Amino acid sequence: MSDEEARARSPELQFDRVVTSTSSAPPSKLAVTCAGCQTSIETEYYDVNGNIFCSRCRTAVESAAETPRGIVPVIVSGVFGLGAGVMGAIIYYAVMAIAHLEIGIVAILIGYMVGYAVRKGARGRGGRRFQVLAVALTYASVALAYTPIAVKQAIDANRQKASASTTRIDSNDVATTDSSRAATTTKPSAGGLLLGFVFLSAFIAALPVLVVVGSFPSGLISAFIIFIGMKQAWRMTGAPWLQILGPYRVGAAPASAPA
Repeated sequence: MSDEEARARSPELQFDRVVTSTSSAPPSKLAVTCAGCQTSIETEYYDVNGNIFCSRCRTAVESAAETPRGIVPVIVSGVFGLGAGVMGAIIYYAVMAIAHLEIGIVAILIGYMVGYAVRKGARGRGGRRFQVLAVALTYASVALAYTPIAVKQAIDANRQKASASTTRIDSNDVATTDSSRAATTTKPSAGGLLLGFVFLSAFIAALPVLVVVGSFPSGLISAFIIFIGMKQAWRMTGAPWLQILGPYRVGAAPASAPA
């Protein structure tokens, strides 16, 4: 077979024109998935703390992270936190009364309990008002745990003082003393009761400080642990941190986050 016949039978390669294939499929449309509603986003999206959200879910996240307004959420959170604080004070007092040990780490537990309860009352949200409330309730709970011990010590001291100052007196003196006491006994006024309540509240509030000062320098450890408990309550009731970036076009490279 000659070279001309071989070239006639073999197909020739085409270099003078481009032949396009009609069987190739069109490229798929770019899309991302929203982390909130799991829907496909083909236009614009937002970056919220490193997660992709659509416009509707981004608005919902912002609304859920806002600090509740009005006095009602604060009251509800206060009731929840007060209940947790009372339970924490009972636990703290039980440890001191039964084990005869002052385990300051219980104050951290109280801070966690109060912080959780206050945040629960605020429906998972927080803010500066709730942080102040949680810290105050944590401190009050620790002070309340010391109250029964302080009262018991005061009663025992008064009994010892009364027994030491008791002298023998005859029956006439007893009768005279009893009659004079009955004559001078008067009912306390409303102002006196209010003043007594104020003094009692101030005394209870000062108990943690008195305990720390009275057991100095070892009391500094208790003071530090109480501070950690209050810090725990403060941290748990803070407003959620959000970093919202965007909007970004789907398929475009997102801009770098601000420093």
